[in-house]
Parts: sequence; C-alpha cells; structure tokens
Amino acid sequence: MSDQAFQTLKELPIPLHQAQCVLHKHELVICGGRLQRACYSYDILKNEYKFICNYPSNVTLWGHSVVKLVDNNNNNNEDKNQITLFVWNKISNKSNEFNNYNKWVPFTDNHNHTVIIGKDDDSYEGARAVIGGNNNHLLFITYSKYISVFDLNTFQFIKHGYLLTGNSILLHCFVANPKNGQGQEIIKTDQQNYQMLLFCEKTGLPIEYDEDNNTFQFH
Repeated sequence: MSDQAFQTLKELPIPLHQAQCVLHKHELVICGGRLQRACYSYDILKNEYKFICNYPSNVTLWGHSVVKLVDNNNNNNEDKNQITLFVWNKISNKSNEFNNYNKWVPFTDNHNHTVIIGKDDDSYEGARAVIGGNNNHLLFITYSKYISVFDLNTFQFIKHGYLLTGNSILLHCFVANPKNGQGQEIIKTDQQNYQMLLFCEKTGLPIEYDEDNNTFQFH
C-alpha cells in the first residue's frame, strides 16, 4: 500500500495507551488512556490539539469506555456546540450540567443520587458500549462473555445475556451497524430490530436486539 494512503498528523502532547475517542463535528475528543487522566481535543481541520481537562483524581482508567449521549429533544441552536459524554470502568461519571463544561461530574438520577452501573463482582475492564433505542435511551454493554442493556431513563438494567463468542472478550470493537444510522446512534430498522457488530480476534458477531420483546439474536 502506498504511503500516500496515510496522512502524518501532529504528535500527541503525551503518549496515550488504550485511549477512547468520540467524534464531534470536526473535533476528535480524546478521553484519556490507560493510567492517564488527561483529555484532549484534536481539531481535524487545523491539525491541532487542545487540552480539555483531567479525570477526577479518584478515577483510575484501566480499560475504560466512553460513549456520546444523544439528546433527541434538544433543538436549541445554542447548544449545538455542546456534547455529553458517558464513561466508566469502576466509577461512572457523566458531564451533564451546563455549569460543568469540560468537567467530569458524577452520573446522577432524577433525584440527584449517584448512579453506579454494574455490581462489585462485574469486571468492566475492556468493556465496550453503544447507545440506541427508540429515543437513544438504551446503553448496550459488552464485556467478558456478556451483553447487558441499561435503561438511561429508569437507571435500571433491563436485560442480561450471554455472548456466543466462545472465549471472553476484552478491548474489542463494538459498533452500531451502519444500516441503522450514522455513528453510534442506533435507530429502528424495517425489521424492527437494532443491529450491532462485535469483533474480537477471530470472532465476528452480528447482534440484533428487539426492543419490543427485549430479546437478542446472534449470528
């Protein structure tokens, strides 16, 4: 393959291992790395980095995962430059308050109680997730040999299932099927199912979720 197929970008300000990124307009938001709490924005057009913030000192990043929350009810043009990110490995945080720009703050419910996703015996190291549902209110989490569905409106798990991968998965690729829509936003297909794809080593697994019946199909 010709070297012209790739573009050399400016080096990161610091080395990042197992970094997590989300795309927002022409910026790539780089949310820390393994044992590294610094977050940066990379401007694709300017080929420049800008420091955003650090994760809180009590958060240790070790195989963490970051997803972008989608607000279908937000039609305010003034908020088009604002995004909300959701991150966890052992501790869950959510940046969702207008007076907390560029900060990681605790993920809370409607009564301002901190929400922790998972139990003490769950190992979310290397977990991956996508957000979907009729109103982009479902968080699909894949980890170890499992797939779970967490309702971001009720703050409860509504489904746990086993992945047909044979071996445990870790630091894998888990994305929405492009047929559903763009990015990680999953919308309903003609088959009334949400389609996702999981890749890990020799495993390639299409996953379909029926929200009406709360069931999975794997192929």
